[in-house]
Amino acid sequence: MAKFTYSDIVRARSSADSTCRPGERAWVIAVIDNRVHFPLRQFPPGVVYSVEFEGGKAVNIHEDELEPAT
Repeated sequence: MAKFTYSDIVRARSSADSTCRPGERAWVIAVIDNRVHFPLRQFPPGVVYSVEFEGGKAVNIHEDELEPAT
C-alpha cells in the first residue's frame, strides 16, 4: 500500500541523493506500485513515486526517501 497519493506534497529526506533535491517541496504526479510492469531495477522493492518540483523538473524517488512536506 502506498504512503502517498497523487497531488500529495512531499519532500526528499536529507539522506536522499542530491538529484532528488532533498528538502525541496514536490508534488506526487505518479505512483508506481506495480513493479512487474514497471520494474525500475535501480530501486529496491517497494513503491516508487514520480514527483515534480516547482519549475517542472520531475524525478523518480523510492518511498523510503520521501516524507510529507510540512
